[in-house]
Amino acid sequence: MYAGGCAELVAATRGEAALREALEAGDFDAEMFTPADHSALADSWSWFHSVVEPALEQGLGGMIDDDLAYVQPWGYQPADISVPTLLVNGEQDRTVPIAHAEWLQDHSQAELRRIAGGGHISVMLYAERALDWLLQRL
Repeated sequence: MYAGGCAELVAATRGEAALREALEAGDFDAEMFTPADHSALADSWSWFHSVVEPALEQGLGGMIDDDLAYVQPWGYQPADISVPTLLVNGEQDRTVPIAHAEWLQDHSQAELRRIAGGGHISVMLYAERALDWLLQRL
């Protein structure tokens, strides 16, 4: 996990005010993404900016909710999920390291697809195959 992501989660463990302060003080860290991620954002996933930028213009609420959810109980255990679940994680993801997906797989019935060389954004190139996986289980 890139340093900024670690700092965010540590701030989240201290509560919403500390997290908001950390997010407001931080700048975008290009190191959070791999070269493959930057390539995907410049090419097939370039449209993604048109979704993320307006969301961020609305403030930090969504990011704060996400980060707080990462460090608090979810209200259920992953092992309780009984529907087919596919985890797709890039082996080089600097935002959500593969170890997180491995933990979820170990504590649930989920199937994990490790994407060699994949990062946080470039893993979305796998989306069509993930949808095929889901269709096969309907």
